[in-house]
Amino acid sequence: MDEEERSLTERLRQESGGTAAFDRLLATGDHDELAEVLTAPGQPLWARELAAFRLGRAGDRRAFEALVLLLNHRDPPRCASAAHALARLGDPRTARAAAALATNELRVAYALHPVRLLVALRAPESVPALITTLERRLGPHDPYRKVALACVEGLGALGDDRARRVLNEALAHPALAEAAVRALARLPQQRPA
Repeated sequence: MDEEERSLTERLRQESGGTAAFDRLLATGDHDELAEVLTAPGQPLWARELAAFRLGRAGDRRAFEALVLLLNHRDPPRCASAAHALARLGDPRTARAAAALATNELRVAYALHPVRLLVALRAPESVPALITTLERRLGPHDPYRKVALACVEGLGALGDDRARRVLNEALAHPALAEAAVRALARLPQQRPA
C-alpha cells in the first residue's frame, strides 16, 4: 500500500465510521462489485470514492466518470486521490478532461489537481492548457497563486519551448518569479538569430 492509498483508506475509514460495508469494499477483488457501487442509487460519497479509486488504480475504465467528478470536487483530498487514480487509469480521455477542468474559469479554485495531473500525464493537451491557465492567473490581485505556481512548475517540468513567453511574463510576479527562473532554465536553449 503506497502513501496515497494509505491516506485515502484512513480518511474514508473515518468518514464511513469503519463500517462492515467499508471493510468489504476495501477487501473485495471483484471489479464488478466495485463498478456497481458507482451506479447504484443511494451510495454514500465515501463508497463511490473508494470504488472509483480502486478501479482506477486497477486500470478499469468504468471508474473514469466518477474520478473526473472527484477531480473537480471542493475537497482537496478527494481531488488528490482522483488525480492519483486517473494518472494510473490509462484512459485516453483523461488529459482532455483534466485540461477542461484546469482551464474552466468558473472552477479555477479547484484547478490545482487537474494542473498537476496534466503535468504527470505529459499529454499533447498539457502544455496548451497550462499556458492558458497561467495566462489567466497573471492578472493583478489574482487569488489563485497556488494554481499559478503549479502551472509555472509544471511548464518547467514539461520543458516545452511554447511556454517561454508566459514564463517570461511570470517573472514580473514576485510570488512566481523564482519558480519562473527555474522553469525557464529547463526549457531548450534558444539558438541565436
